[in-house]
Order: sequence, then C-alpha cells, then structure tokens
Amino acid sequence: MTRILTVPLDRVAHGRTGDKGNRSNISVIAWHPALWPLLVEQVSEARVAAQFAHRRPTRVQRFMLPKLQAMNFVIDDVLDGGVNDALNLDTHGKALSYLLLALELEVPAELAQHLAGPA
Repeated sequence: MTRILTVPLDRVAHGRTGDKGNRSNISVIAWHPALWPLLVEQVSEARVAAQFAHRRPTRVQRFMLPKLQAMNFVIDDVLDGGVNDALNLDTHGKALSYLLLALELEVPAELAQHLAGPA
C-alpha cells in the first residue's frame, strides 16, 4: 500500500501571478516533471474555484502548458473591482497566489524527494 502525504501546493509547485482589471492570472509550475501529473489531476478549475469561493469568482479557467509542466488559471471578478478600485491592497493578483499555493494535495511518499521545502 502506498503511503500518501498531504502537503500544500507550494511544496509541489511555485506560482507566478498578475492582474488586469478585476481578473487574476495565476500560473502554477511543477518543481519537478514527476510532480506534473499530480497537478493535472488535483489542481482543477473546480478546486481553484472552491479555494477562492469567499471572493466569489464568476469564472475560473485552466490553461494547460504540459511542455513546461505548468498551468495557468484565469480567475474573473476576484479583485474587488480591480487594483484602481479596490480599497484593500491584499486583493491584488500577486497576493492571491499565496491563497492558491495553500491548496492541499495528496502526494505518494515515493515522490517526496521532488518536493520543495522541509522533509
């Protein structure tokens, strides 16, 4: 039986973000190619929408970049109207990447050597 570890997404991948208007753009890039299938399987549009549910996104789209072992999420209406309209600086796209990177994933123990961070 394979032992499963539960880890935050930031142990499996890193992120890059940006924002335009009221839309956040978050890329998730695997730390190692062996971790890519886990991202494809577990970091879905539905899970990202659930992670951002308190911000009430109207749409979440996932774009796959398999040659880079990466995916890009476009999340609409999560920035309190956008950078120029928001009263809360924490709603900018760059800050929201940390919310996504906190998403928990299940990782087979044999892939632990490819995880970032402490063992």
